[in-house]
Amino acid sequence: MIVAGIDGGSRTIKAALFDTSAGEVIGTALRDQGIDQNRLAEELLDQTLARCGVPRADVTAVLATGYARHLMNFAGRKVTEITCQARGVSHLCPGARSVIEIGGQDSKLVRLEVNGTVDDFAMNDRCAAGTGRFLEMMAGRLETSLAGLDRLVRQSREPAVISSMCVVFAETEITGLLSCGVAPAEIVVGVERAVAERVVTMAGRRLIDPVVFTGGVALIPGMREALERALERSVMLCPMAQHSGAIGAALIAAEQ
Repeated sequence: MIVAGIDGGSRTIKAALFDTSAGEVIGTALRDQGIDQNRLAEELLDQTLARCGVPRADVTAVLATGYARHLMNFAGRKVTEITCQARGVSHLCPGARSVIEIGGQDSKLVRLEVNGTVDDFAMNDRCAAGTGRFLEMMAGRLETSLAGLDRLVRQSREPAVISSMCVVFAETEITGLLSCGVAPAEIVVGVERAVAERVVTMAGRRLIDPVVFTGGVALIPGMREALERALERSVMLCPMAQHSGAIGAALIAAEQ
């Protein structure tokens, strides 16, 4: 039996296919968001199926999650991203007790029960501070890409102090730092440290080890290390971090 999970995030749409007989993920894909989110998501699903050689008729269930889940008319069920991230991370990282998920325009912290179900969560979805959009702004201002941050992170010796977490004000602050001769490498690590410290504030006393970091921002060079320093504990990088929500959606579809 083949089931599908679709995660309509704020910046990208992700798809995952799960074969219940084999007990494994057989395909994943992603694409940028757009205006017609239902059409884009269904096209992504069809492309993923074609690449895996699975006819659409063989898909027994499709479950949608994420911001755009209610727009996906082809999905049989819709479930919140908190629940799907918990299920996906529990599958990819058995034994996880805390999940830090930072996406394009929000960040979440989920505490899990021993069996992997949601115990408690906190979420920042009111502002782009501490999200992928915040880091994209920084990379653009420094005339590099998110992938290009790796080189700068390795060059840093003394992180710059970033006092503002507002995207608009932080961009002005970065411009001022550059004009004062502060090296881009120091700004990058300073911004990542500021993002990590915001997560610490949101976490409060919710964290229980093991802690797993997932979402698109988890793939940005230096972010996991910044979180470890801010939290003063080890943080595990989730395999398939961009697709953990879609994988969780597929798993829930299979179970239900």
